[in-house]
Amino acid sequence: MRDLIIVVVVLVIQGVSGLFFVLDILSARIGITTTPISWQLRELLEIGAALGLLAGFLFGAYALWRMLHRSRKAEDALRQASAAFMDILDEKFDEWGLTPAERDVALFSIKGLSTREIAQLRQTSEGTIKAQANAIYRKAGVSGRPQLLSLFIEDLIDGRVADVARQAIAAGNGDRSRNGNGDEAPAPQRRKRSISR
Repeated sequence: MRDLIIVVVVLVIQGVSGLFFVLDILSARIGITTTPISWQLRELLEIGAALGLLAGFLFGAYALWRMLHRSRKAEDALRQASAAFMDILDEKFDEWGLTPAERDVALFSIKGLSTREIAQLRQTSEGTIKAQANAIYRKAGVSGRPQLLSLFIEDLIDGRVADVARQAIAAGNGDRSRNGNGDEAPAPQRRKRSISR
């Protein structure tokens, strides 16, 4: 709300300043006569109008910089979350003992590709993909793709991806959170999940 008020105030100042110069030029061009004012007051008005325009320009430049900064931060956060999710996928695939081919099929399945699309991407038959998908489900202890997806959705809901992303950001920046005694704060505990198989 405060930002909106500042924007409105700056726009009003810039509008009034611009209007002053436009009316001044038009009145001289059209030949409108006005009550004369002292040259000191006129100079003050012109300086004020020029400062108003300059303030509008500077505020616009600051707003643009702030928007770009926020956009960069959002992109960085998205990259970190994406990397964290891929780390969790790799961890699960290692835990299940998937082969490289099964990893590819599992990843494409999680991305929502059909059996035919996966077969085309891997340049193999649909039967092979179905066999690999069944091996993945067996190793993961699930009955099909929906349950496979639910394993990773549960990690997202539990905030595990966010925890991993925060740890990656802290490690990347070399910024470790500390508690009130100046000691390192303990790493966030991951909730243990029981998966019905």
